[in-house]
Amino acid sequence: MEINNKIIKLLNNLRQKTPLVHQITNYVTINDCANITLAIGGSPVMAEDIHEVREMVSLASSLVLNIGILNTGVIESMIAAGKRANELNIPVILDPVGVGATTYRTESCKKIMSQVKLAVIRGNLSEIKTIYGIDTITRGVDASESFEANSDEFTKAKEMAKDFAIKFGTVVAITGVVDIITDGKTLYTTSNGHKMMSRVTGTGCMCTAIIGCYLGAGDNNLIAALAGTVSMGIAGETAYARLDKEIEGSGTFRVKMIDAMYNLCETEIIKRSKIDEE
Repeated sequence: MEINNKIIKLLNNLRQKTPLVHQITNYVTINDCANITLAIGGSPVMAEDIHEVREMVSLASSLVLNIGILNTGVIESMIAAGKRANELNIPVILDPVGVGATTYRTESCKKIMSQVKLAVIRGNLSEIKTIYGIDTITRGVDASESFEANSDEFTKAKEMAKDFAIKFGTVVAITGVVDIITDGKTLYTTSNGHKMMSRVTGTGCMCTAIIGCYLGAGDNNLIAALAGTVSMGIAGETAYARLDKEIEGSGTFRVKMIDAMYNLCETEIIKRSKIDEE
């Protein structure tokens, strides 16, 4: 499949370039985001203080903004780093964790989006619908909404995703049981992953970090978002397949997922990727 070849080429570029990925992220998942970045071949830096973010992002190949744990200082740092990244044409990805759960979280997300040009926004269905302007229910960082492939809800979600990408001038990646990735014109759906990923905190954050790595290795934001989403899904599938179900659980699964990302290769992508284009 041609799209697999594009993903494989981008993965090879990533590992040759070792892009520096500046991440202003949350304390719950920061270590896993750093390790998954290293596993795929990137180089993480987690600077967040307002006094150094402009200088740090100037050295980076991409910038990840994750609003999982908020405070006023972090938002100011995200906007400062984002504006500097925009000046230098460094791609920025936003993870609107839990947007819609509180007014402050929603307003902070809107503030970032109004001041920073975003290459990609990655979120679950509830988060993306909230940003789009559709009333929904968000339970903290949990994905409280999902859909089945070929359902009316799935069709509506794809239409909304295209409109979202056009409205905000960005690539959107909606991750869940079935993922939707679009720039408003081309739309990809993927169905990689395993339900056990929901039993480990931060798999969404890690997916965003991986997309950040791919963004730093190429110049096609749509393919980077697709590659990151598929790579994370394959890592989850592989980790579950290698789990000793009798004695191992979510803790071992988390470690095996990072191992799988480290060992991700052309063979695994061709063998496991489940991508549809429309």
